[in-house]
Amino acid sequence: MVTPVPGVLSTSLSAMTTALVTGATAGIGATFARHLASRGHDLVLVARDEERLRVSAAELSRVYGVEVEVLRADLSDVEQTRAVAARAEDADRPVDLVINNAGFGLHSPLLDPDTSTHERALDVMCRAVLLIGGAAGRAMSARGSGSIINVSSTAGWVTLGHYSAIKAWVTAYTEGLAVELRGTGVTATALAPGWVHTEFHERAGIRAGKIPEIAWVDVDRLVGECLDDAARGKVISIPTRRWKVAIQVARHTPRRTIRWVSSALSSSRRPH
Repeated sequence: MVTPVPGVLSTSLSAMTTALVTGATAGIGATFARHLASRGHDLVLVARDEERLRVSAAELSRVYGVEVEVLRADLSDVEQTRAVAARAEDADRPVDLVINNAGFGLHSPLLDPDTSTHERALDVMCRAVLLIGGAAGRAMSARGSGSIINVSSTAGWVTLGHYSAIKAWVTAYTEGLAVELRGTGVTATALAPGWVHTEFHERAGIRAGKIPEIAWVDVDRLVGECLDDAARGKVISIPTRRWKVAIQVARHTPRRTIRWVSSALSSSRRPH
């Protein structure tokens, strides 16, 4: 069930008309869809579960009066991902804002001989971002306006296995994309959440009970701040002052210390 967005939100992205969101039926993706609908954007929702997609689309359309298109796709499949990229690049049905959000928790050891989970993670969280981001960037720059938001993570500044490596790639990719798009009227923003209250951790089997409450970020605040950062052309969006400070510290901390801290943190991220 869609919950109306609390408070009065900025309309700084009001020039946008259609937003495409991957991983749109749960967690951060669903919250982006809700916030964007509340700002009057029509939506293209992308996810694997067609039934959940259609339920979400009907609710968003009913509550906010926007047009909602659904596109079922498994982004671990390259052809299905290319179909989403083609939708993002369709000049006859322009998409003005893309949220590359699809992803999942990753716990498999780097030394695991079965690399299938690692490969799927690369497909969903790297290849899909590359293909969809590139397609959106080409179409938007041709029109002279648009915005791309790639959901990364503060985990990219530590060394929590393959997940950290993937999210570090997403942030670096987004910075590179922003450089290429400079002067086109199109922006690229990497959102780096910390610990966010969504179903992500439960679905991933992450033991989050020992994480202090001060470390958590409200998902509505996260999304609202990110949309405002993107509207200002900010390349990296980090929620709340405390997480901004934490990442500044991480950037200036010796890598040896980062590895030690990561080893301590990893115990809370192992699956049940």
